[in-house]
This record gives sequence, structure tokens and C-alpha cells, in this order.
Amino acid sequence: MSDNFQFEPSLFKYLRDLKKHNERPWFKANKARYEDELRSPMLQFIEDFAPHLEKISENFLADARPIGGSLFRIHRDTRFAKDKTPYKTHAGAHFRHVRAKDFHAPGFYLHIEPGNVFMGAGIWRPYTATLSKIRDAIIADPKRWIRISNAKSLKNANCTLVGNSLKRPPRGYDPEHPLIEDLKRKDFILAVDAKEEDALAPDFIKQFAK
Repeated sequence: MSDNFQFEPSLFKYLRDLKKHNERPWFKANKARYEDELRSPMLQFIEDFAPHLEKISENFLADARPIGGSLFRIHRDTRFAKDKTPYKTHAGAHFRHVRAKDFHAPGFYLHIEPGNVFMGAGIWRPYTATLSKIRDAIIADPKRWIRISNAKSLKNANCTLVGNSLKRPPRGYDPEHPLIEDLKRKDFILAVDAKEEDALAPDFIKQFAK
């Protein structure tokens, strides 16, 4: 297990520059910077995190392939977006369940962005059938959900439930249910905020694992 990995300030410098020049000609001219200052260190982090992840659970995967692995692609999908800027201005890694076919599955997440670093665990935008199973599990044992979601260990770690919710109660569920605000959730994600200096610390990979 390698604990020697450390992000460099150049990663944040590159992302700041990319935000200022979010256009294809600039990206192409600075492709070497992207590869050296963002992609390579992110892939190294993913590779070095693999032994830590195995200790957490054998059901999740740290895949350090440049394409199709844990690293999110830098290109934005602009087909249905009003914002047509071609590139993401953050780096992201998703350590998903071994049986997952995409990122709409349980996993752990690292988000690196100037002024916005956070670590997450949970499930983002699960498919309808999966989301219904989560809601039904909350209804089947509400005391267990309350105990887990309000655990002291989460509060001590500054973990908070984040994500988007429906404006109205989901169809087929009691609008008067005492946990209706949780049943309205479209995401079930625990997040811990961090700072740029945290991400640049020598022990960040250990902190992420913790």
C-alpha cells in the first residue's frame, strides 16, 4: 500500500486556467498540461487508493484506466445543456460498485475544484427501480434509517446528506409520512467538505479513506 501520494498545487492552477480559457483551441494547445497536471496525478491517486478501498470493502473498485475507469472524463456532455463550454472545470473520481454499469450506482467520490473540494459516499440519481427500493427500505424500518442517518459518528466527521429532492412527494407514497422529506430525495449522498490545502496535504489519501 502506497501512502506517499500527494497532489501538487499545479493541479489547481491548471483548473483555474481552464476555467478562464474553456475552449477547444486552448485545451488542445495545453494538452500536455492536462495530462501531466490533472490526468496523471488523478490516475496515480486512484491506483494508490486501491489497497485502502480493499480494506473498506471488496465490493468497490479503484480502476486507474485513463478511459472507462474511475476517473471522470474532462469533456462535458453539452447536447442538452444551455452551457456549451466543452470542458469540466473540476476533476472527479468515482469508485463504484463492482457490479455497476455506470455512475448511477453506489460508490465513493472525490471532487477536486478550486474552492470546492469534497468527498462523498452514496448513490447519485439512482434508476427508478433502485430509488423505489431505497424509499421502501426507509418505510419498512424507519427507526433504522433515523439511527443511521443521525449517527453520532457522521456528525463527528462533519458528514451531511446532500443532493436534490423532488418538490412534491413521490407518487405512491404517503405525503403525510413523517420521513417524507427523505422520501422526496432523488440522491442519497453523504458528503464531507475539504479545503484545497487538505487535498494538497501528504496524508490526504488516508483522510479520504477515513
